[in-house]
Parts: sequence; C-alpha cells; structure tokens
Amino acid sequence: MSLFNVYPLYDVTPVSAKDVYVYDDKDIEYLDLYGGHAVISIGHSHPKYISAISCQVEKLGFYSNAIQNPLQTQLADKLEDLSGCKDYQLFLCNSGAEANENALKLASFHTQKKKIIAFKNGFHGRTSAAVAATDNAKIIAPINAQQRVEFLEFGDLEGLNRLLEYDDVCAVIIETIQGIGGLNEVTTDFFQSVSKLCKHYETLLIADEVQSGFGRTGDFFAFQKHGVMPDIISIAKGMGNGFPVGGILIHPSIKSSFGLLGTTFGGNHLACAATLSVLDVIQDQNLMQNASDISDYFLEKTKDLPKLKAIKGRGLMLGLEFDFPISELRKTLIFKHQIFTGGAKNPNLIRILPPLTIQKKHIDSFFEALKNELS
Repeated sequence: MSLFNVYPLYDVTPVSAKDVYVYDDKDIEYLDLYGGHAVISIGHSHPKYISAISCQVEKLGFYSNAIQNPLQTQLADKLEDLSGCKDYQLFLCNSGAEANENALKLASFHTQKKKIIAFKNGFHGRTSAAVAATDNAKIIAPINAQQRVEFLEFGDLEGLNRLLEYDDVCAVIIETIQGIGGLNEVTTDFFQSVSKLCKHYETLLIADEVQSGFGRTGDFFAFQKHGVMPDIISIAKGMGNGFPVGGILIHPSIKSSFGLLGTTFGGNHLACAATLSVLDVIQDQNLMQNASDISDYFLEKTKDLPKLKAIKGRGLMLGLEFDFPISELRKTLIFKHQIFTGGAKNPNLIRILPPLTIQKKHIDSFFEALKNELS
C-alpha cells in the first residue's frame, strides 16, 4: 500500500532528537529552529517529559471520558495558575483544528447564531468550520464551503462593525499573531475594539492561540499583551511537546451541559501527563523569560543582515522577510548548514519557531549561516 501523497517532503529522515537538535539516519545533526510547526516547546526528549509519559503508560495509558480522570483536574488547575486565566473552564481534545472546531461549535450553541467572521491570511485548521474560516481556497472542499464565513483585513473595524450589526454572527475568530499567514500581528487598539464590538453585539471572541500559546511569545498567551479576555481560547501545538493534545479555555459565562461537546481520545491519561510535564518545565526552567531574552538577542543579530526587508512576530514566534523568495535559501540552510526553518504563505518569509530552550549560541549559528549565504 502506498501513502496518500499530500506532503512535499525534504530528503531528511530523523531517527532521534535531543533538546534543539535532530539526528537523521546518516548520523547528521540538524539545528531545529522550527520545532515541527512550533510543537516542540520544552525541547526534544526532555527527561521530565519522557519520565512523565513512561510512568503513566506503565499504570494506565487510556480510558474513556465516562470515568473520573484526576489528571484532567490537575491539568486544569496548573493551566489556570500558570496562564493567569482565572475561572475559565477547560475542554480537552486532540489537535488545533479540533480545538477551533469545538470553539466555533460552542459559540454557535451559546449564541444560537450561524455566521463566522475571520481574517485574511488566517489559518485555523482543516476540519469543517475551522477550514472554512481559513483563508486558503485550495484546502476548502465544497462540503466545507457551505459554512457562512466572512473575511476581513486585519484592522478593518468599520467592516467588522457593519457585519456584526447586520449579520447573524456567532463568533469572531482571530490569531493574535498569524502563523502560516506570515506573522502579521494585531495592534492593541484593534484587539480591544474587536472585544468591545463582540460584547456589544453578543458575539463570542475566539483567540486562536494554537501556535502562539504556551509561552512562545514570552507571555503565556499572545493576547495577554493587549489586555483582552477572550470568550474562548484555543490551544494545541506546544501544549504536548509532540504528544497529540489540544483544547479550549472557556469563559465562565458560557454554560456547559451533558453531551454539548465530546471526544474519545481527548484528555486521555497520556495526553494529560505530557501536558503537565510541559507546564512544569516551562515554570521550572523559566522558559517564558528565556523566550523574551533570546528574542531580544535575535533582534540584535538582525541589525547588519543584508537583504532583510522586515522582522515580524515576537518572542520565539519570529519571521524574517527578505526582498526575494526564500525557498532555495531554506533548502541551503537544511542541506549545507543543517538548520531547519519554516516557510509561510508569504514566499519571502522565513519562520523561526524553535524550542523555548534555545540558547544564544544556537542563534549565532543561524546568523552565521545566513550571512554566509546572503553576502
């Protein structure tokens, strides 16, 4: 049987990894500045992470959500404490797409409305409503297109007010910092105005923190810089450091009922053990502060970089925009310098999403390689 061919693949076969390094089947060492789409938050094969999963699987790997699972309660308490999102409620699932799908469904249940407002260049997943709210026509099938979604430019408050006033809108979904869309970031004024409009028109505000959450920007969530409290916050990626896990944080004003949401694998014992270990390491190793410190160092290193047009993002969710397409440069970084980086919808943008454990010496290696190729 062949694999369904939907992924363009680089000719690299990883077989092991440690902290910020990945090793392939030829024993070549690669510096990982992409973290598998921002998934690796506390470093590959962190000993506390390995221990947590190993100890849990020896006892109980899985049972359904029909029984008590104290690990879910521990996770909710730890997440509330570290994130500062007091009194929110936690629903666990398996991925970012699932998180956004459940967020949109819950918004529709709560408001009894049908329409979604999203933003151009946004990406929210590949499932039914999440993909319809994603600004990429190539991945929206006819069955998804029946969802009612309006797209606006970042910053278009007039358009947002018009749609909220006259349309049946259950939710406004927004990435505080767009990931694959190119690291565009909302301003504080815009985000606060969106929040006020949503409250005025009884529409829920969903902050998609799937990529930007769990300490990646130096704050636990990227939206916290803007002084806004969303109605629903979607999380995944760095949450499990590679273990499939996602979830939504739900404002206490939104009421639950039996059967409203559900999942077979979401919040399983291994997923909870993995996420608890991630939260412990983020706290114990002060990784949010490290994200801010390394980000400052990164920005200093860009000052004399040739052909650089713009620097985007914050924390360890960064983009370097050049005045030329970077696809060949990324290949050179992989095969000549053994450095993984990420691309974006913007063909001139390199994305940097390393483990939060990254150090200055790793940033030095990256910029040495860049300058070598750009000079």
